[in-house]
Amino acid sequence: MADEFPQKARVLVVEDNQTLSGVLKYNLSKEGYTVLSASDGVQALEVARSEKPDIILLDLTLPKLDGLEVCRILRKESSVPILMLTAKSEEMNRVVGQETGADDYMVKPFVVRELMARMRAMLRRRQISKQESTTAQNGVARIKADSLEMDTTRQAVFLRGKPLELTPKEFDLLAFLIKNGGQVFNREQLLDKVWGYDYAGDTRTVDVHISWLRQKIEDDPHHPQHLITLRGVGYKFEK
Repeated sequence: MADEFPQKARVLVVEDNQTLSGVLKYNLSKEGYTVLSASDGVQALEVARSEKPDIILLDLTLPKLDGLEVCRILRKESSVPILMLTAKSEEMNRVVGQETGADDYMVKPFVVRELMARMRAMLRRRQISKQESTTAQNGVARIKADSLEMDTTRQAVFLRGKPLELTPKEFDLLAFLIKNGGQVFNREQLLDKVWGYDYAGDTRTVDVHISWLRQKIEDDPHHPQHLITLRGVGYKFEK
């Protein structure tokens, strides 16, 4: 049920196609979500800031301010889960080729049932993260690996003592791999463990996030020493 994680979650639908927006609003409301809406990028920022939604469905191509810029701005202000919607596979390539801070991506046309499943997974992961953060309040929860240090209470990362800017999903992925150092995970397993949903036919988002992390934590991203690829198998973190 939609209200499991959390109850009556507030969803902001940012879509300028009124037909699709109506379909999404209808199905989300039917599942018990409280639905907010915006039809352009500027309005999306206004609604997101004033209403504080639990999750955002964000179209890539929007009037006034496109989805990429909206996502970048919101990510600097909030860790709210963002699911980016793109109209073509070519747009998908454009999105994954840039660090927007989105948690996930879907190409139109999509099956509403799959969209709902991904949303539930994203909300579930957010709820778990909040619970873990609350549990850690009584003490500083830190993860150390070589010159990397992660403070899971403050969602902060330091490389050789200097702070790094990671998106929420980059943080989750890095923390998971470090906690399970040396263990190899394939893309489908990482989607399940970090993103929280079963393999749905597209694992590019895992590769993209690994690439972004390498750019930030590796001395030479082309010859990584920590985020290791085992061709045909998966990824692992080596200290």
